[in-house]
Amino acid sequence: MKIKILLYFLTFFFLSSCSIDDTIEMGLPPHDPQLVLECYLEDGKPMRATVLESSNYFDAPTPPLVPDAQVTIAHNGRKLDLTYNPTTEGSPTKLYTHAADEDVQFKAGDFYTIEVTDGRGRKVTGNAKVLPTVPIRSIKWHFDGAGKAMVSATLQDKANTANYYRFMIHRDNIDSGSDVNLVASDELRDGKVITFGTSYTYERGDTLIVSLYHIDKQHYDFFQSVANAKEANGNPFAEPTKILSSVNGGFGIFTTLVVDRKKIVIE
Repeated sequence: MKIKILLYFLTFFFLSSCSIDDTIEMGLPPHDPQLVLECYLEDGKPMRATVLESSNYFDAPTPPLVPDAQVTIAHNGRKLDLTYNPTTEGSPTKLYTHAADEDVQFKAGDFYTIEVTDGRGRKVTGNAKVLPTVPIRSIKWHFDGAGKAMVSATLQDKANTANYYRFMIHRDNIDSGSDVNLVASDELRDGKVITFGTSYTYERGDTLIVSLYHIDKQHYDFFQSVANAKEANGNPFAEPTKILSSVNGGFGIFTTLVVDRKKIVIE
């Protein structure tokens, strides 16, 4: 592949500048498409998964569906096959390719496994444990001189255990895009009260939904690596970032979402 790159070198020495045209031949390795899985199990909601296929960086930005993919989730010795039926919902739009009518019923300590296969012989597997819910201890807000409010929420971390958390805030409903979406570990706050906060961005009358997820390390690592990859994408000075998947045989995430959620109105 030949890519013509116009390189601009700007120098401030003697207040002069120059430009150089050059043609560089880049030998890109052939891309071997892999299965990509995204599946979050949440208590009281149906089992849903998204199975796609990885594509070359220069391919068209359309989701490569895998119609012959078979998805099976197992729990307590029982297997449930998910049906292929691509659907979208929410804003921003979420795509689901496989689903089952049965709702998930969580019990702390339970294990779930997933297996995805397709006609090309590819197989992706993963497992996830249901963690105990960590309650939101308090939610407060404060106003600045301009009448804008910041929101803070706290939790009590359990000592002598590696814990990971995901904190989100939505306006009005959780089907809309989130205002806040971040993860944290208790590495520096083991056994102590942990506080999450926002900037001064809210106004009186705003309805907010505050969610605190107790997540595992695989979820934490996946979230961080995806965030780093997004930040590096298109930045010529950033190092390439590897996505840290929680599944074997492909890319993606399979995990449980254990959440404590509260609705507040800024007053």
